[in-house]
Amino acid sequence: MNTVVMYTDGACKGNPGPGGWGVLLQSGGHEKELWGGEAETTNNRMELMAVIEGLSALKRPCRIDLHLDSQYVRKGITEWIHGWKAKGWKTASKQPVKNADLWRRLDELVHDGVHDIHWHWVKGHSGHPGNERADALANRGVPL
Repeated sequence: MNTVVMYTDGACKGNPGPGGWGVLLQSGGHEKELWGGEAETTNNRMELMAVIEGLSALKRPCRIDLHLDSQYVRKGITEWIHGWKAKGWKTASKQPVKNADLWRRLDELVHDGVHDIHWHWVKGHSGHPGNERADALANRGVPL
């Protein structure tokens, strides 16, 4: 099983506003950069899209060391999602889960058993080289 190191980030100019997502993939001495964006979105949606697009880009099962600065995404997919699903995509306060469309997509990618994903939170804007590159890619993806 190949090992992939993945860095993801989202950016938004206004929240909501134009936003972008970025992904840096590293494996076996090779790198791939991905980015994209939407004209009207939120920072949380772009954080989710970065992980979705990064995982969707992988063509075969991998061990993934996934680095992100979003506790929303990391805790959402590793902790909160189980309760949301059990409650019919409602929060503990019985409100609809925000961004449920993206959470469902991410859930399929993460919990289908294809990849062995290890989640690593990094502090954003703290000089971490991989996170800084993912941030730059996310900003590149913001529509002008």
